[in-house]
Amino acid sequence: MPPRSPRHPRGPADRPDATQGVRERQARSAQRVAASSTQEVRLIGGRWKRTPLPVPVAAGLRPTPARVRETLFNWLGQDLSGWRVLDAFAGSGALGLEAASRGAERVTLVERDATLVRSLKAVVQRLTQGTSAQPGQRLEVLQADALSWMPSARQAFDLVLLDPPFDEGLFDAALDAACTCVPEGGWIYVEAPHELGGPASTADAGACAWLHALSRHRHGQAGAVHFHLFRREAFSQPAVASTD
Repeated sequence: MPPRSPRHPRGPADRPDATQGVRERQARSAQRVAASSTQEVRLIGGRWKRTPLPVPVAAGLRPTPARVRETLFNWLGQDLSGWRVLDAFAGSGALGLEAASRGAERVTLVERDATLVRSLKAVVQRLTQGTSAQPGQRLEVLQADALSWMPSARQAFDLVLLDPPFDEGLFDAALDAACTCVPEGGWIYVEAPHELGGPASTADAGACAWLHALSRHRHGQAGAVHFHLFRREAFSQPAVASTD
């Protein structure tokens, strides 16, 4: 066996950009998954039940499985008539469009990826044409960064759906941002690769505002995915020290 070449430390010019490398690996992984699985999901309830939704190839895109969506809407109730819903990391739109299928009055789908936005707009146009349209219902697709958009939202939502990319570590930031547009009694749903808001979170309460604003209503797990339903608590006022 020939001797190994000595290793030389890399200089800055030789070191690959870490972020670019991660994104390239994500893109390749997404392409492999898409090539070996069906590129659509189906709505499972409401007036658009069994309607297929395309799943474009995109890094980090992971549509919520049907059994998880079924559990979520069993928790919430099947009839969302009159609800205002935000799907903040919309992706394929499976979560937000399930809410719309169950009668939500207004559904806003926010997505930053231009390819996914185009796909969402085409799906919404198809669903809201002809006899499948629900009078008075409004479905809106916006291209924006959800973390920046939520604190500046000009309306409140009864339900915010959060399914951020798992590898970007956005869960605390997304929950904090969602709290700014959900009034008392509203709901926030979030998926993560680990449990959120359990007893172990008490030690982190000082760093995460959402731990003071939300109470965990339900938690479930499907494979490697943990899914949670939180309720917005009453807005608390800081205690005023007595001067007596």
